Amino acid sequence: MTIRFDGQVAIVTGAGNGLGRIHALELAKRGAKLVINDFGGSRDGTGSSTESALAVVEEIRQAGGTAIANGANVADFAQVQAMVAQTVAEFGRVDILINNAGILRDKSFAKMDLADIHAVINVHLMGAMNCSKAVWDVMKEQNYGRILMTTSAAGLFGNFGQANYGAAKMAVVGLMNMLAIEGRKNNIRVNTLAPMAATRMTEDVMPEALLKASRPEQVTPGALYLVSENAPTKLILGAGAGVFTAVRMEETAPVHIAGDVAPEDVEAAIEQITDWSSAGPRDDANAQVALFVDTAMKALNA
Repeated sequence: MTIRFDGQVAIVTGAGNGLGRIHALELAKRGAKLVINDFGGSRDGTGSSTESALAVVEEIRQAGGTAIANGANVADFAQVQAMVAQTVAEFGRVDILINNAGILRDKSFAKMDLADIHAVINVHLMGAMNCSKAVWDVMKEQNYGRILMTTSAAGLFGNFGQANYGAAKMAVVGLMNMLAIEGRKNNIRVNTLAPMAATRMTEDVMPEALLKASRPEQVTPGALYLVSENAPTKLILGAGAGVFTAVRMEETAPVHIAGDVAPEDVEAAIEQITDWSSAGPRDDANAQVALFVDTAMKALNA
């Protein structure tokens, strides 16, 4: 069945360039009305301009679609609230939010200033938090919503020189975990995209051959699926160069150590504790706690 977004309204942050732009253009092609949000800053977040957002709006309008531009800084909650208010005033609803806006300030941790840490976390984590918070009540009232976070391999697995970026990108996965649970009863589905694409964010960190193969157009289909009517919830989808993966947090089977546990006991059992062949996912925190309690109680009653 063809995925369409007719009658739906989507906000895409950081939509003036790169992945956000392609997400927005493809949503518009499939019938959505778009709010093109872009603060218009450089890759490190300095400066601002509405030119890129207005250019994407014009692309959509020239193709017969409907779009408006918005220059809110996602790190500023008041500006984000005003953006959502503008969206509701213009279109009457908000069905889709794609948290795509981001900046980079890469340095080794030893050389990284606190200003670089705060700036990156404020855009990636607080930007996603602010935008999700601003649309949440609207989505609850209409009993429908699709929210997409954007993470990175740097956050999921680690990468040298990106402590600020990686911390923020892992944090948005935690945000997804919470919102996916809280949104279920109101048909709000929340997922996360882990993209690999050739954009201004990656142009100097990927080999040239891979840059040519990793066009944003090969990532966006994953994003559109994750904000569609039949989307799952609480899924991390890796996407890039036509390759797709699912990523999840796993935990090994619990190992009980009897008596008054000493550090030496943990060391002696570490091979069994880290036996990943026993690993499995946990649906939520309660499932993990229940497993701990069940294991401990069985040992106590043995």
